[in-house]
Amino acid sequence: MKIEQIYTGCLAQGAYYIESKGEAVVIDPLREVAPYIEKAKKDGARIKYVFETHFHADFVSGHIDLAKATGATIVYGPTAAPAFEAHTAKDGEKFKVGELTFEVLHTPGHTMESSCFLLKDANGKAIGLFSGDTLFIGDVGRPDLAQKVKAELTEDKLAAHLYDSLRNKIMPLADDIIVYPAHGAGSACGKNMSKETTDTLGHQKQTNYALRPDMTKEEFIKEVLTGLVPPPAYFPLNVLMNIKGYDSIDKVLERGQHKLSPNAFEAAANETGALILDTREAQLFAKGFVPNSINIGIDGSFAPWVGTMIPDVKQQILIVTDPGREEEVIIRLARVGYDYCIGYLDGGIEAWKKEGKETDTIKSISIDELAEIVKKNKDAHILDVRKKSEYDSEHVVNAENAPLDFINDSMAQINRKETYYVHCAGGYRSMIFVSTLRARGFDNLVDVKGGFKEMKESKKFKITDYVCPSTLL
Repeated sequence: MKIEQIYTGCLAQGAYYIESKGEAVVIDPLREVAPYIEKAKKDGARIKYVFETHFHADFVSGHIDLAKATGATIVYGPTAAPAFEAHTAKDGEKFKVGELTFEVLHTPGHTMESSCFLLKDANGKAIGLFSGDTLFIGDVGRPDLAQKVKAELTEDKLAAHLYDSLRNKIMPLADDIIVYPAHGAGSACGKNMSKETTDTLGHQKQTNYALRPDMTKEEFIKEVLTGLVPPPAYFPLNVLMNIKGYDSIDKVLERGQHKLSPNAFEAAANETGALILDTREAQLFAKGFVPNSINIGIDGSFAPWVGTMIPDVKQQILIVTDPGREEEVIIRLARVGYDYCIGYLDGGIEAWKKEGKETDTIKSISIDELAEIVKKNKDAHILDVRKKSEYDSEHVVNAENAPLDFINDSMAQINRKETYYVHCAGGYRSMIFVSTLRARGFDNLVDVKGGFKEMKESKKFKITDYVCPSTLL
């Protein structure tokens, strides 16, 4: 028997490959399916089933492509109604994979079709729970996403379902069962997830706030809904893709891996209205880029920020990246449903410069330079683009909070005639912010390298102490 968690840090997502006696199952696969097929081939196994714990919001699953490539049956829990061939299981239905048995536990709450898959060994002992977005390590799935697709599914109703699911289906299970969730810390599908990606159910019963045995349904609903921020705009669009189907990854790659010379790239940008996405490291981008590009670095939380900053998954995209990373960028865009990359700049920014094309730059200064500016001008505008929760925890005194994840609202508080010094935690998000507004005609934004981390360490800025909200009452 083999149980393998395939964790993707960018999405904080865990897919699973389980093999026994020449048969295998893949649970919640990512869009690119070749790695799963290769694993089965190496094991001399046949992928028999693709289990989907629910219709995912934060990524496009590879279930359809994987089933077509292997002949595997796609399995959902009760109430799922996909627009493609799949098996909708009954609550309690069992599936054999080699010597193993998987039992479907219908656990509505995160979504109505959400289900867990309980793994039992050859002796019938329950040993693992593939909990999807129903139960995380340290948290549970947020119950406010399905309403974005079906308005009648209010967050209160879903939270009530989730309470019942946890207490009736999961908490009665044995303490030694290992919990294998679909996400970990950093995912927008929950609010308090641990960095650990597996745990025993018994330990979760002791430490997970949502599994307190004395918690009433009303208390649960209040706690699970408190502190939720609006999900990224692309979430409901990904749900619909997972329900209705999508282009194969091969077709997406074929469309995106279209080499464009600098002249052809410029023509495509002008004629199609495509968004120019530059995925290079922030400081390299700042030194020279194709005018009107936005920067979202591939070496960071790329996919979630693409989903946050580009509201339409059908937006045509032209990419500029480090030569050799084009396929990686296209795949990672496709993971969150951005299938309409129409080509890339052949040779990257260097080819653009050699052709004599116009470039733009963004001014980026060090922490020491900013300290000198503030020393001379105490009214200098410092713009903190971290999340509100980060800002509320601690920030530079007199800094204004303009969260990147609400950039349209944040943009409204900026005076185009004034100069703003923009920082985030470390320099990744600030360049996304500055480049996005630069493309919208904001020319007086200065990026601050190193971000809040270095500002705090430098001891050259006065930092607020955290104030617990309860002390303000």
